[in-house]
Amino acid sequence: MDTTIDLARVLDSHRQWMERGEGDRANLSGADLRYADLSGADLSGADLRYADLSGANLLGAILRYADLSGANLHDANLRYADLSGADLSDANLRGADLRYANLSGADLSGADLLGANLRYADLLDANLLGLLPE
Repeated sequence: MDTTIDLARVLDSHRQWMERGEGDRANLSGADLRYADLSGADLSGADLRYADLSGANLLGAILRYADLSGANLHDANLRYADLSGADLSDANLRGADLRYANLSGADLSGADLLGANLRYADLLDANLLGLLPE
């Protein structure tokens, strides 16, 4: 059984869903997107629950209100990404580069941010419940 994702098709259908209400909202729940280049991609409102985005390039990606709960973003590049209102609860963000990322209103409850770079990130109104220093 071929489980390969046609990422270009998923992104195009998601764009149509956002722009015209046609196509489908991106459902990449549980997808293997390790080291994927999603720089600049608009995945607003996408379902990325438990997706493996470790090492992925999400530079400048738009992930407003996306569901990334339980996702693996270990060592991902999220510089300048817009994650406002996103659900990152219980996500693995170890070593992630979140410099200049917009995390305003994001849910980071229970997320693992060990070694993550949050320099200049916007955390206004973000839910940081359960984030305790080691």
